[in-house]
Amino acid sequence: MPIITISRAFCSKGAYLAERIAQRLDCTCVSREILLEASDRFNVPEIILNKAIHDGPTIFDTFTHGKQKYIAFIRSALLDRLCRGNVVYHGLAGHFFLQGVPHVLKVRMIADMDLRIKEEMEKENLTEVMARKRLMNDDRDRHNWGKVLYGVDTYDPDLYDLMINLRDLSLDDAVDMVCRAASLPSFQTTAESLERLADMALAARVYARIIDRFFNTTVYAHEGNVSIQVNDQVVHPDKIKKEIEAMVSDVEGVRNLSFTFKTATLRTAMHK
Repeated sequence: MPIITISRAFCSKGAYLAERIAQRLDCTCVSREILLEASDRFNVPEIILNKAIHDGPTIFDTFTHGKQKYIAFIRSALLDRLCRGNVVYHGLAGHFFLQGVPHVLKVRMIADMDLRIKEEMEKENLTEVMARKRLMNDDRDRHNWGKVLYGVDTYDPDLYDLMINLRDLSLDDAVDMVCRAASLPSFQTTAESLERLADMALAARVYARIIDRFFNTTVYAHEGNVSIQVNDQVVHPDKIKKEIEAMVSDVEGVRNLSFTFKTATLRTAMHK
């Protein structure tokens, strides 16, 4: 059974679609649950994580990296949850975090602005002008979010396997289309695709653990072997190596660590 992610603009029926698909395929539908898990694991209030995943980046974020830190926490919680499989996830970041995993079906929902405005007016008791302004601001923030943090356009069709326009399509038909796509051989789990997801989850766990102290690092993982690339110039690499070793000593799944610095490459083994 593949993992399915639903990306959508606000008021585009994405949550409803995800719930119906999960019911049809006997999967778990998750969204806010990931924020709650990240909040509990990293001791960060849910409201802060929610703002990080929905609000557009500010100039202040550029200097403090606060938003990137919280998103790293969310990414780690999401990937760990998806490793258990049988999930339909509807949220902003699923398609960003899961590029390169073959058994993930990435779906983008599209709805006409007039339909979205009507739904927002009814749901929030707003005038048409107010509803339009709110949706346009939300669209702008989500677009900027992807551009600044990942350098990609959320409207880029290359990010998705399936794009569904609800203009002339019923929700029942949309559910049927996604479920049919999920049954295709291309999206079935394999040993290789599961290993790829597990490697990504491990790298995310390690990065989430060190991001406060070592933001400018790149982490890769393969079968428990974790490579940490420190992208800043360092004067005492041995000191940095020992500090990171201590920080990740209890991260589940880490078997070996290797370090790459601008000045040297050092290797060590983690004895579990």
